Amino acid sequence: MAEPSLDTHKSPKIKRKGPSLTLKQSKYLFVYLCLLLPLIFYICIRIAPTLYTFNIGFREWNILSPEKPFVGFDNYVTLANDPIFKKSLWNTVIFIVFGVSGQVLIGLLIALLLQRINKFVGVFRVIYFIPYVTSIVAVSWVFRWLFMNNGIINEFLVNLGIPPQLFLNSPDQAIYIIIGTMIWQGLGFQMVIFLAGLENIPKMFYEAAEVDGANSWNKFKSITLPLLNPTIVFSVVIGSINFIQVSFTQVVNMSVDSAGGPLHSTISIVVYIYQLAFRQYSMGLASAATVILFLFILALTIFQMKVLSKKFDY
Repeated sequence: MAEPSLDTHKSPKIKRKGPSLTLKQSKYLFVYLCLLLPLIFYICIRIAPTLYTFNIGFREWNILSPEKPFVGFDNYVTLANDPIFKKSLWNTVIFIVFGVSGQVLIGLLIALLLQRINKFVGVFRVIYFIPYVTSIVAVSWVFRWLFMNNGIINEFLVNLGIPPQLFLNSPDQAIYIIIGTMIWQGLGFQMVIFLAGLENIPKMFYEAAEVDGANSWNKFKSITLPLLNPTIVFSVVIGSINFIQVSFTQVVNMSVDSAGGPLHSTISIVVYIYQLAFRQYSMGLASAATVILFLFILALTIFQMKVLSKKFDY
């Protein structure tokens, strides 16, 4: 009896592939990988130094000393008892209150006026925006020259029969001269922001108000101002941060001693931090002051957004 032949041919085995990514998942993976490098860069450049600043604020950190002992809250206690630090903090509040309010109000007024004209609109926008893109140092020295004891402003006052003023040499006048300079230079930014906000308001609201017999003031109070609320909040928050930052350059270049004089009447908290870090080499105190400034800006921003933000429905 013949034995059955064995079939030596084996069927090929089918290899099962692992789960493959869908097109949507691949897109998300590509996006996250592209965002990973900027995220790492931001963590290393921004977040890590910020956290390290908190560490330095708790140490007696002198650049010239190799030892940096932990001192707890001693740096913060020292700042709390320093009258110059209190003066710098108060001056910073003055910069924000008078500077931001003046810049926002005048910037809104200029934007409203520019919206009403039909000819040479671009020319006027360029004229008002040029100071914003001009060097802060150059603008500061031009205004310092204008307000010198024998400058053009005093010469004009003398011709009017008004006695010459000390201006930047006066502890009472110097800070407001610097604030005025900062307001003038930042008007272009505020003007552009408000023009963008005004152009986004639908014209039909004004047409409906005219049908109801509303005058210009009523239209501004009931339509323009409420619908500009997000723009106003943005301008106030950004303006406050800008005044804190830019006050360093303006104060250093316009104050009589380039250090917030006379008699610390123009010193801002940013100038104070600079003097602690790079003139007194006390990085511990400077870092503690920086942490206080960070908390101050954070609290101010939250306060402004909570108080100024309002929702309107038309």
